[in-house]
Amino acid sequence: MYHPHKVIIVGAGGIGRAVGLILADMPEIDADIFIGDLEHRIASDVVDWIKEGSSSLAQIEPFVVHPTETTDQMDYVFKSGEIILDCLPGGEAPRMAAIALKYGLHYVNLTEYVKESDQILQMSQGAQTGFVLQAGLAPGYINILTHHLYKEFISKYGDQEVDHVSMKVGALTRMTTGPHYYGFTWSPIGVATEYVKDAIVLRNGNSQMMPALSETTQLIIDGIHYEDDFTSGGAADMPEFFKNKVKSLDYKTIRYPGHYQWVREQLKEMGNVPDKDQVLLKRMLNDIPLVDDDLIILYASVKGKDKQGNFRIIEKSKRIEPMMIGSHKLKAIQLTTAAPMLECARMLLTGHYKGPILQSQINTEEFLKGPFVQLAYGSNRSKEKMKLEQ
Repeated sequence: MYHPHKVIIVGAGGIGRAVGLILADMPEIDADIFIGDLEHRIASDVVDWIKEGSSSLAQIEPFVVHPTETTDQMDYVFKSGEIILDCLPGGEAPRMAAIALKYGLHYVNLTEYVKESDQILQMSQGAQTGFVLQAGLAPGYINILTHHLYKEFISKYGDQEVDHVSMKVGALTRMTTGPHYYGFTWSPIGVATEYVKDAIVLRNGNSQMMPALSETTQLIIDGIHYEDDFTSGGAADMPEFFKNKVKSLDYKTIRYPGHYQWVREQLKEMGNVPDKDQVLLKRMLNDIPLVDDDLIILYASVKGKDKQGNFRIIEKSKRIEPMMIGSHKLKAIQLTTAAPMLECARMLLTGHYKGPILQSQINTEEFLKGPFVQLAYGSNRSKEKMKLEQ
């Protein structure tokens, strides 16, 4: 007798509710859903919101995630489930992964936090279930897309000289004003953190740390002028995977021109203070608005020489806007973060994956052609450009 999958979503914020809505609205995973949060009211409200916005007949139940212990209710949920989709703050990731191990569940998270990801990599070695880490937009989709472009490049031109691999993503507003030229479309503390922590890059085939916001450059996509710079976390395991395979690699965050200069001015005024991310966050929240009407800009490229010594490039860019799912409109950042997480969940529920799984280990063809990724990133709903320079 067939039974639907049992999917547990922990964290009922903007991304958690998007994951639940897409999962309930699309038929690709037939699932009953548990949604947990620190407050029962929040989890219950999200369950009602999903039911209102979707025609799905799936059972959706709220539960409370206790901050320090596993309650009887949590024990019931975890014993009932097959997979945890972790949409909690990154600091909670090791605890949720440990619960997944204890209860024999698959696990997917979104966090860009490096230390916490390393902890989960260690604890999940040898697990009989799959643990996909950093499975959102950046890190996540952008890394898998870039890996796919690399494989296409070496298939077409060979791998004897790959000069540079580039990953760029920006969560932006449709319009903005000075002096900051920005609006928050996702977690403000996430933005502040990535602006002050070092970024991992490849230079001359070897990994090294670069200070965030230390190399602002300019780019034009579809005729629109942007700037980009190093930020922490978005490279995932790409620097390690591509070590000695390519000369240089980096991840940069896209912004409107003028924003990074404003941030550097704030950091200079702050000086060498403890908890720099918290101080920067407070300054940014005083001046920068929270904005719902957003868009995502992303760009990936692989450059190098072919066997005849000719310079070649394969590049792809996308512009992704908010989308209606059921009767609810999801922000672009919700859509583009939730969809890769659900694609990874779909792949894990096939039972073909075990142990820790990093971005470089994901089957790029299966992932990019999957239904959830196509929903968010498919060419039918985003401006997409592929250029092979001959």
